[in-house]
Amino acid sequence: MLPQEILKKVKLLEISTRKMVDNLFAGEYHTVFRGLGLTFADFREYVPGDDVRSISWNLTAKAGKPFVKRYDEERELTMMLVVDVSGSGDFGTGKYLKGEVVVQLAAVLAFAASKNNDRIGLLMFSDRVEHYVPPKKGRGHVHRLLRDLLYFKPQGRKTNIKLALDSLAGMLRKKSTVFILSDFLDEGFDRSLRLVGRKHDVVAVVIEDGAEKDLPSMGLLEIQDSETGELIEIDTSSRLFRTRYEMNYKQTAQTRDTQLKRAQIDQVRVDTSHSFVDPLIKFFASRHKR
Repeated sequence: MLPQEILKKVKLLEISTRKMVDNLFAGEYHTVFRGLGLTFADFREYVPGDDVRSISWNLTAKAGKPFVKRYDEERELTMMLVVDVSGSGDFGTGKYLKGEVVVQLAAVLAFAASKNNDRIGLLMFSDRVEHYVPPKKGRGHVHRLLRDLLYFKPQGRKTNIKLALDSLAGMLRKKSTVFILSDFLDEGFDRSLRLVGRKHDVVAVVIEDGAEKDLPSMGLLEIQDSETGELIEIDTSSRLFRTRYEMNYKQTAQTRDTQLKRAQIDQVRVDTSHSFVDPLIKFFASRHKR
């Protein structure tokens, strides 16, 4: 049995998330992420303006007047949420930790997919594949995914995006929409990302925190690396340290952006100190235009 606290969190998350989906995402999601193709529906009489290539010549000959074939979009999609649950998700200086923002983003995307009757799956990873839930439909299944995201305790603390992507490639048979939710503080995953991106529609949702870019001056601090557990003392008021810190972050971010660009993957950047909804809205809008 799950703790009552987790069930309460799932319910609150659903209430806040479904409102966002109903108001903002459902229509955009449907437009941006189309189905796998078209399926034949029925015949109807030809009207001026119809594509002549859709005319059914056999039926036209029998009926003595032109008929066209009508098709419906094969709407069913599979969405995979690939979620980074490494130790860096415990970092955050805004209202939410990075890991908490990931859960809320996953909830928004899952309910948007569910509203369109799509299948949703989940792969959670750290330096190993921590947990996998095969894609299914339904609100109850979304609840199950949210409970897992809130309740599951990962064993690993480090990050291995390459391993997660290689594992995913072996799990997905049909073309799917893949959202990777991570801070992407890792290297050497660009080839695996490129291979997955050739078959599937992949979107990288990059989670960042303001203090990672611009460390506030707070004097001497003892900090712990959330992935390695290493304790170090730093002087945040030192101009030299702050300069080196900012340069290191810029280099890390540039490496990440280069890997995503090489793989031709769309990127959505989300800052924990700002609204996580706005970047998704902007992404859907720009994707719609394309």
